Amino acid sequence: MTNKYYEFFCPVKVIAGKAALEHIPYELTGLAAKRPMIVTDKGVRAAGLLDPVIAACEESGLEIVAIYDDVPPDSSTTVVRDIAKVYRKEKCDSIIAVGGGSAIDTGKAVNILVSEGGDDIAKYSGAGILKHPLKPFFVVPTTAGTGSEVTSVAIISDEKKGVKLPFSSSFLLPNAAIIDPRMTLTLPPHITAATAMDAMTHATEAFTCMAKNPLSDAYATAAIKKVSHSLLQVMDNPKDEDGRLELAQASTMAGIAFSNSMVGLVHSLGHATGAICHLPHGLCMSLYLPYVLEFNLESIREPLGELLLYLEGPEVYSATPAARRAEASISAIRKLRDALYKRCELPRTLKETGKVLESQLDAIAEMALDDGSIMFNPREVTLEDARTVLRKAWA
Repeated sequence: MTNKYYEFFCPVKVIAGKAALEHIPYELTGLAAKRPMIVTDKGVRAAGLLDPVIAACEESGLEIVAIYDDVPPDSSTTVVRDIAKVYRKEKCDSIIAVGGGSAIDTGKAVNILVSEGGDDIAKYSGAGILKHPLKPFFVVPTTAGTGSEVTSVAIISDEKKGVKLPFSSSFLLPNAAIIDPRMTLTLPPHITAATAMDAMTHATEAFTCMAKNPLSDAYATAAIKKVSHSLLQVMDNPKDEDGRLELAQASTMAGIAFSNSMVGLVHSLGHATGAICHLPHGLCMSLYLPYVLEFNLESIREPLGELLLYLEGPEVYSATPAARRAEASISAIRKLRDALYKRCELPRTLKETGKVLESQLDAIAEMALDDGSIMFNPREVTLEDARTVLRKAWA
């Protein structure tokens, strides 16, 4: 499984902990930024999450010159163009994205337009198109799941053409990610569960995929341990700041892991299911994870067995015979999903979502085979394989 050659790259400054938000002005001034714009969504603003960010800036004499709070759950090229217009009109010089994956991806795309010029974001789509650093860009994640704050990719929907445009460049990475437990305290239970399982999946796929490497492995195992330790604690005590910080850090670490190792079939199936059935990404990750691990089992037995230590702790690990550890890891993930289902009905099967028809499984399978992530799955996947996994995940 080991790769003789690998690359690892994560130049994002991480500012984490209680009172992390108060460091934003210092970071802005360090890059000579004086006129920041906030990019966020209605939910984040309504939850009062912008208040500490604005307060921190105002105390340091920094004025937030524009706030755009209308980012939709699936960001689009029109939204990106609108925000770029406001940015130019208000003569902004930097961006602070506050929100989940969509707000962060939107911020990345807006930064391309305001740095490179023009109104047509589509022409920058793809990999390696950008050749210069962009404007100062900071990210404050409000969900502990996507890991977008440390990844060099963004996905924006082109509504007119009905396609999702991928953007990939190291210049999309923010100058800093600010991880503050205050930002996730108000996350409702089902989103807390889905986003934590998103991080768990990122880390598990990173640790068992083809391009794993010693550096990504360290981040992946640490992320899995944090989710295993803290998720149910936070579900039972949503205002637990320490637990919230653990989950937020796990998400960031899992993001660093998978952006330096790649992911596999869970993501291919998840992307396809999201596109066809419009289910949230984190929910799809949680749903497919055990079924894909079972499919990949004989190709990943060793690394999956190692994960038992981080999923269940040293006592369970040492009491489990080496030959049974991989299966025990899958059981541990199933046990966690059952516990989440009890607490917030996070679906474990496609049937439980209530949004997927059995007649759609073939379309999902076909779309999944065209997804880029499938190349890094440790076991070759045929159309029939994908259908089999989907049938198992159905009920």
